[in-house]
Amino acid sequence: MTSDRLVPVADDVDTGGHFAAARERQIAIRRCNGCDAVLHVPVAYCRTCGSWDGRWETVPGRASLYSWTVVEHQVHPAYPVPYTVVVVDLDELPGTHLLGRLDGAPDLRAGQPMEAWFENLTDDVVVPQWRPAPV
Repeated sequence: MTSDRLVPVADDVDTGGHFAAARERQIAIRRCNGCDAVLHVPVAYCRTCGSWDGRWETVPGRASLYSWTVVEHQVHPAYPVPYTVVVVDLDELPGTHLLGRLDGAPDLRAGQPMEAWFENLTDDVVVPQWRPAPV
């Protein structure tokens, strides 16, 4: 399988665990083994305690809509407009925000429940996305 979309580097030293979890249809967040701080955006070094020892931890794919913007000016042929970029706040880890993309310009409201879904870009690269959860 190939994708017309831009494909992220899924084996990067800092973010590889995120994409490995997505291939298993899970959301994973990096945490420090020294102080248990959330390391997001994922990095190897903990800014809280200085540790270089971290782990990937799966969390439920539930969140609340934090913010969004509708893109109406096409900037790349692989992304026809309109599409919506969403920022969600993880229910399990309030204050930890993840990004996603929705086709079109859906009717959204701040705080609405969101759920993860997983988009296969290639045979090896799966990207977590977010959509409104069924009520």
